[in-house]
Amino acid sequence: MAILAKLGNYKNTGQLLLRVGLGAMMVIHGYPKLLGGPQMWKQIGGSMNNIGIHFAPTFWGFMAGAAEAIGGLLFLLGLWFRPACFFLLFTMFMAAMHHFKAGDGLGQASHAIELGFVFIGMLFIGPGKYSMDKK
Repeated sequence: MAILAKLGNYKNTGQLLLRVGLGAMMVIHGYPKLLGGPQMWKQIGGSMNNIGIHFAPTFWGFMAGAAEAIGGLLFLLGLWFRPACFFLLFTMFMAAMHHFKAGDGLGQASHAIELGFVFIGMLFIGPGKYSMDKK
């Protein structure tokens, strides 16, 4: 138990592990969307209809892929960290809305909701000492 108690002294290491692991997964998840091209972007961007935005679905789809791939990389590096968290949070909000509107229910939307809470929390916590923002 003493070893576990000492882990509390490594807050910045924990933030680094969270950033690197989650950031890498967001890059892996978003990269195919970013490279998917206009047809995929239009399909993804159609989710904006769920909040009453009916114009430029291709643009919005590209932005979703960029938020996941590029935002995930920025999250991983701890560079422009809070803007990256904001865009990732918005993308997760839209993903959850898409699942709910499609009738998928909480089971399918839960992953996006969980990640949304992580990004909200990280907005407050920050990237930690081992980040490019701190350099």
